[in-house]
Amino acid sequence: MKVGIMQPYFLPYIGYFQLIAAVDLFVVYDNIKYTKKGWINRNRLLQNGADAVFSLPLKKDSDVLDVRERELSADFNRQKLLNQFIGSYRGAPYFEQGIELAHEIVMSNETNLFRYLHASIVATCKYLDIGTRIEISSHVPADHELKGEDRVLSICTACNADTYINTIGGLELYSRERFAGQNIVLQFIRSKPFEYRQFGAPFVPWLSMIDVIMFNPVDEIKSSLLTQYELI
Repeated sequence: MKVGIMQPYFLPYIGYFQLIAAVDLFVVYDNIKYTKKGWINRNRLLQNGADAVFSLPLKKDSDVLDVRERELSADFNRQKLLNQFIGSYRGAPYFEQGIELAHEIVMSNETNLFRYLHASIVATCKYLDIGTRIEISSHVPADHELKGEDRVLSICTACNADTYINTIGGLELYSRERFAGQNIVLQFIRSKPFEYRQFGAPFVPWLSMIDVIMFNPVDEIKSSLLTQYELI
């Protein structure tokens, strides 16, 4: 059983979905602290040939709450956000399919941050035909009082993992020896550089998955781009 574990992000870059596609079970954290200046509720799109940030406004609340305890702002203008995607990608070759997915995700009536993000991840995986099972961390019978590597190991054990795959950013955080001690192989996924045409302007890499979807046919994304990575 290959397992991946990540916190939720809003329409993250392709590497997130490469990880999901590379494992048998993907655990998404809901009982993890919301990070104020992270990328949980924001990402980047292409706007006039450059990257621009889009975000989900949140209800003002304590900075110590978990992601599942945060709510979207009552004045979140979903149509305004959707219009950002329309304005940025109207001329893209796969705009019709991409904006249909964006509409489904952005216009959701869900007000809880985690459930909104979770639904967006599930919808994107469905569009990309990624069949990996997605589990919510609080539903896994692990010791969630643990931190860092200890918590990951507890979740992996509860999920009967024989392999744990983490993003390359965790290379310095996790010990292969500690995982081996639990009979778990530790691997890291690293996306390979790739380019595609973005309105003929210089390529801007690692934008939201929506950018990839707007400029590439879904069959090519599934057969090529989702496999453009290496495991180390």
